[in-house]
Amino acid sequence: MTNSIGPILVFGATGQQGGAVARALLEAGREVRILTRNPAAPAAEALRRAGAQVFKGDFEDPASIRQAMQGAEAVFSVQTSSPGGEITDAQEIAWGMLVADLAVETGVRHLVYSSGAAVGEEPTGMGHFDSKMRIEAHIRTLAIAATIVRPTVFMEMLMMPGFGLDEGRFAFFMTPDQAMQFIAVEDIGKLVAAVFADRERFAGRTFDIAGDRLAGQDFERLFSAAADRPIPYARFSEEVLAANDFLAKLTALQDQGILAGAADMDALRALVPDLLSFETWLAGPGRQSFAAALEASGAWAYSQ
Repeated sequence: MTNSIGPILVFGATGQQGGAVARALLEAGREVRILTRNPAAPAAEALRRAGAQVFKGDFEDPASIRQAMQGAEAVFSVQTSSPGGEITDAQEIAWGMLVADLAVETGVRHLVYSSGAAVGEEPTGMGHFDSKMRIEAHIRTLAIAATIVRPTVFMEMLMMPGFGLDEGRFAFFMTPDQAMQFIAVEDIGKLVAAVFADRERFAGRTFDIAGDRLAGQDFERLFSAAADRPIPYARFSEEVLAANDFLAKLTALQDQGILAGAADMDALRALVPDLLSFETWLAGPGRQSFAAALEASGAWAYSQ
């Protein structure tokens, strides 16, 4: 095992993935740096109190990134995707490549990039997946030990408004007998921390990461048990898909097997034995989110 001892710079640390990675690294006793536009933000302050070193900067300021990388042993790179409405696909590509290039320039020894499970060798026709494909391809041209992880759909995403829980039902991309893989955000942090702990083993590898595999009918069973009342499951209706091109394209990718995920969960559990199943997540970290989702009305909106 390669136990690097230098600091690790974590991007996106005030968000979901980066925050999970930063916390997991701190819990493992690693030296953590974060880069944020607002060092006074509550999430940044919490990480500072936990022991992280906070740098002020952003993707539009390469000098700030370069400064935060000086002397860093490793970097975790993640960028916001365009469906969130904050950036464009072009910005995501430019920023993902910039982080990788600066990691090489500053002598970083290990780069871990978080991509997506729908990303592969061929374009999907959906910008926020294909942007990650281009970043992956760029990283593979660079002279740096790099690992690319591809998280599957977040368990937390299932609690968003618009899937029907507030109406006593649940709708998603699969037919009742189709399956997809899912991962709890905190487990992304645990798995990435394990990757950083063994650079020689994981350098040059690209792989999906997940904690559970569920069919549509499993949601009906698990949500009904958690709510103590029937929560029927059905795929998005044809009317919904006809009215929402984004959902329709994702549903088509599920039918093609592209969105389903291909993580080797036995291997991942050998690496991190306490990965959360969806049932365990729903009874623990996701319990409050599920209770809120049963009451939260609203239109579907993307958050991944």
